[in-house]
Amino acid sequence: QVQLVESGGGLVQPGGSLRLSCAASGSIVSIYAMGWYRQAPGKQRELVAVITSGGRTNYADSVKGRFTISRDNAKNTVYLQMSSLKPEDTAVYYCNADIRDLHGVGVGSYWGPGTQVTVSS
Repeated sequence: QVQLVESGGGLVQPGGSLRLSCAASGSIVSIYAMGWYRQAPGKQRELVAVITSGGRTNYADSVKGRFTISRDNAKNTVYLQMSSLKPEDTAVYYCNADIRDLHGVGVGSYWGPGTQVTVSS
């Protein structure tokens, strides 16, 4: 069984910064990719950023230049550094992990429960 837990969400003023963390635990051999998604009220869940075990990253156009994703493979942890935050960044942010076995076969895709980020004056 795999568990993901996000932390670091909260209330911040426009232009401010937050750092989100997500730690994976349980029966894990390897994690190929970890990513952050978000869902605002009345909106579809969307990809924010993703990072592979080799360090390749992809970002949504709306956050490029403002957000930075990183990971610590030894700790099975992924981070999202968010800067120059805007009200439209307000959403529940979810962590996702693609788990593989020793043969590189996919075990499953797992989600954390989410953490609220609110950007407001």
